Amino acid sequence: MKTTVLVFHPRLNAGSRVNARLAQAARAAGTPDTPVEVRDLYALYPDFRIDVEAEKAVLTAADRIVWQFPMYWYSTPSLLKQWEDDVLEHGWAYGSTGTALHGKELGVAVSPGAPTERYDHEGAFHYTVTDLLRPLQATSNLIGTRFLRPFVTTGAMAISDADLEAQADAYTAWLTGEVPALGDFE
Repeated sequence: MKTTVLVFHPRLNAGSRVNARLAQAARAAGTPDTPVEVRDLYALYPDFRIDVEAEKAVLTAADRIVWQFPMYWYSTPSLLKQWEDDVLEHGWAYGSTGTALHGKELGVAVSPGAPTERYDHEGAFHYTVTDLLRPLQATSNLIGTRFLRPFVTTGAMAISDADLEAQADAYTAWLTGEVPALGDFE
């Protein structure tokens, strides 16, 4: 199984601690039987001019696609939204003839800045991280991919070095192991 991690962080190498460490772990995760490719999309497309055909080729070659990003305003960074709009074209990714991604896995590795307890129905934000990721799950449903249980690193703004290392190890296992699908209403 080939996994491709698309990292969407505008300052991955100059300001990111969590996503940079997770990307590093992802680069080291692959084996000949389970290769992992990591792509820094902000480095590839700093002007937001996405090479759609190149991205489609990357997706076609992958069995598992992972969108890795920090959570911004309870959502994704802007380049991920632009990437979705440009790459996931009608007739290719969805629609009556849009079956290019059917049967692939789609995962999300997200790092919200606030601590876990704030992302609870009774917490400060009133929504779980999974609740906030439902639009991405709906996209997955539309394009025919199997939406995996997300890999979540809450508290990214203040995570300890030890906890970040534990998350990096867990991420490696998540990227290369069996991950169950996330149900529509769980």
